[in-house]
Amino acid sequence: MTREEVMKKIENRVKSCKACQLGNARTNAVPGEGNIYSPIIFVGEGPGEEEDKTGRPFVGRAGKLFDKILESAGFNRQDLYIANIVKCRPPNNRVPLANEVEACSHYLYAQIAAINPKIIVPLGATALKFFLGAKAESITVSRGKLFEWKDEIKIFPMFHPSYLLRNASKAPGSPKALTWEDIRRLKKMYDEFVVERT
Repeated sequence: MTREEVMKKIENRVKSCKACQLGNARTNAVPGEGNIYSPIIFVGEGPGEEEDKTGRPFVGRAGKLFDKILESAGFNRQDLYIANIVKCRPPNNRVPLANEVEACSHYLYAQIAAINPKIIVPLGATALKFFLGAKAESITVSRGKLFEWKDEIKIFPMFHPSYLLRNASKAPGSPKALTWEDIRRLKKMYDEFVVERT
C-alpha cells in the first residue's frame, strides 16, 4: 500500500469512528491535513468550534495566528502535516479525557508511522504530556528544546497558538517572542532535512 493509500484509509476510519463519546457529538471529524512527506508534524490537543464545522485543523482564531507564525519563518502550511491528538471536538473545547485520548490515539500513531517524520512539534501542554508522559515538564520549561522520542524521531515543543492569543505581549522573553525564536529554529532544521533528501 502506498503512503497516500494508508493515509486515506486512516482518514476514512477517523470519519466513521464512534469509539468514544466525542464521535457522537461532532459535526465533522478532523483527521489532519498537509504534506504526508513532510519531515515535520505539528500536533495540537483537539479540534475547536471552527475545526468541527470545517473538518480541518487549526482554522479558527488560533489557526489564523498559527498560519502567521509559520509564514513569519518562511514556512508554507502546505509543506507540513498538521494533526491533533483527538480527532473530534471536546465539548466547550475542554481538555480531552484520558479515555478519549486512549480511544483515539492509535489514529495519530498510525499517521506518524506512515509519515515517519524527523520532528514532531507538540503545541501546548496537553500534546507535550501525550508524547513525553511523566517526563514532561511544563510547556514553559520544555518549549524550544529537543527531546528524544522513539524511532529516532525528536520532539520539539512549542506554545499553543491559543495560549499566545491570551498572552499578546511581544516583549523580549514573552511567549510570542519565544515562539518567534522557536519557529525560526524549526525552519532551520526543516531546511536541513529537505537538503538531506535531495
